[in-house]
This record gives sequence, C-alpha cells and structure tokens, in this order.
Amino acid sequence: MLTIHLVETWPGKLLSTERPMSQENQDKSLHDTLLRRRTFLRGAGVVATSALLSACDRNSAQLSKGAPEETEKMPRQTTEKKDRMPVVFLPHGGGPWPFMDDELFGRPGMWDKMREYMEGLSIFSPERPRALLIVSAHWEEAVPTVMTSPNPPMYYDYYNFPKETYEIQWPAPGAPEVAHRVQELLEKVGITTDANDTRGFDHGTFVPLKLAYPDAGIPTFQLSLVKGLDPLTHIKIGRALEPLRDEGVFIIGSGMSYHNLRALLGRGVSAQKTLDDSKAFDEWLAALVDDEVSRRETLLVEWEKAPAARASHPREEHLLPLMVVAGAAGDDPGTTPYRDVVMNAHVSAMHFG
Repeated sequence: MLTIHLVETWPGKLLSTERPMSQENQDKSLHDTLLRRRTFLRGAGVVATSALLSACDRNSAQLSKGAPEETEKMPRQTTEKKDRMPVVFLPHGGGPWPFMDDELFGRPGMWDKMREYMEGLSIFSPERPRALLIVSAHWEEAVPTVMTSPNPPMYYDYYNFPKETYEIQWPAPGAPEVAHRVQELLEKVGITTDANDTRGFDHGTFVPLKLAYPDAGIPTFQLSLVKGLDPLTHIKIGRALEPLRDEGVFIIGSGMSYHNLRALLGRGVSAQKTLDDSKAFDEWLAALVDDEVSRRETLLVEWEKAPAARASHPREEHLLPLMVVAGAAGDDPGTTPYRDVVMNAHVSAMHFG
C-alpha cells in the first residue's frame, strides 16, 4: 500500500538546511530526490506511469549535465508552468466499494489496483493543492452550480449497502471563496451559474478523496454537471476554469470510463460482450487523450460515434466529467496512468498536465 509521506516533498522542494546550499549541492540533492522518487514509482506498480518515470529520467539527466538541454518538442504546450496543477478524470468505482468486504461487492482483490491508484493520486500534483474541485457524475443542475457550504455534510447517494457505509466520514472543509471564483470565471464567458450552500459530498467525491487525502485537510467543493449533458457545454465550462490550475486548484472529474449498470451487474448482457465493449471504448479514450487538442475536443463532442459508445454509456453522466477535464486541460497532452478491469469491464483514468 502506498504511503502519503512522499507527497509533501513532491516534486523537487529542497529540504531546508541551516546554511544556504550551493547550486551544485542543490542540483545533487534534487538529482538524488528524483532518483529516489523514480525508484518509489517503479515499486508502486499500477500507479507509476511511463510518462512520470520518463520525466524523472529527463530531469535527472539534465541535472547531471548541468544546463538543461532542449527537451523533445510538444507543440501543444505553449507555456511551461512548473507549479501548474494537473487535471484528472478518474473512475470512482461502484458505490462505497473501499469500505466493505470484497466478497460483498466483487471478488477478492478485484479493487486492489484501483485502491492503489487512488491512494497515490496526490503524488501527481506538484505541491499540496490550495483546494480540490470535484466534478462528480452524481450531481446535475439546470446551470453549473457550485457547492458553497464552509462545512459540507456527507451525502450517501447509494442504496441497499451495509449499514456501516452510511457512517463513513470525510470532514473536509468547504471552499466557498474558490467556489465564487468558479462562478466569476464562468460568468465572465457568458455562462450563467448558481450556488448551493446545503449540498454535501456525494460518493463521487468522498470515495476517491478519502483514499487520496485521508486527512481531509484540503478545502474541497463540487461543481455540478448541467442537465441535458451536452458535451460541448461541458468542454466550454472546463476551458473557462483552466486559470484555476495556476491558482493551486486541483480539478478532478469523477465518473467512470465505462458505466453500463445492466452489463456490470450481468443483467441481460453477457460477460464477454461487456469485456469486449468496454475494451473497445477504453482503447478509443486512451488514443484520444494524447491527440491534438482541437481533434481531441471534436472526438469528445462526437463521442457517440466511438466504438461501443452507447453500449458503454447508455446514459452519459459518468462520461461528462471527462469533458470538463479535457476543456480545463488546455493544450496539455494526456496520459492514462491507470488501466484495469473491474466488474468484468475495462476502466481507465486520464490525466492532463
């Protein structure tokens, strides 16, 4: 199981010393830190991505040589901002799965990789976020609506699960000031918004974040989807929110890359069809996240043309958080650091930046 202790030093914040370190010693310290993290990431299994490991290799090599050489060109990245937050679309699984026995919901070990991925999520941000903004598949409103409670309650939006799953607590503070900043950015581009000061954290938020940030110490709030589930509308919302990434806000879209409940529960759909359909759609998603940004957005707007699209998402609310994330990604390329099979379906996470 991953630990959180590395988070505070990721990536490249030098440990304080009594006397200022020379540039040579700073470079050596950072070089050693990168090598240690690279070793950690290799040991982390599913969470470690080739892109992340390559970044450690490039940085280590540059420090060893002195002045960094020009890296391979990525034309979509017009500016490089070291402290810019990434944007993430993650699969939040089924109900309160981490907090009940595997035998009650799946098979032993089925959720292990997803758990490891979520427990390691915080290492992908360059520093501890100022706030967490979650776009959950489980909240829809007529206009994009922000949660403004300073102390959001828990909202157990699932049914017929064990009693203890209705006692889960994740008491993170709200972030009303940042929520109002979201409204400001959206209204600046002509998108009408609303606020809700009673809404609580649904399981699309507290399930992954209780694993990723168990201390519940980072101000957190949600932004709703918009009824009608128009892809372009949600991409535009994401575009408007991109500046938050330079303000310390970690934007997370929480849904599922595959969400056909009848198939997942084995009701009228064969196990093989579920596996084949989810694989076809998952591979399409993995290919588009690293595509040129205008083509990526076009493909997302026309997602129903993808292989097994409607078989994977009879209703698209669990896919729409990806549209917001892709919009907020700007020109950043994407990766798929987590891919797995759960409940007989292929699922993935997509990261940008």
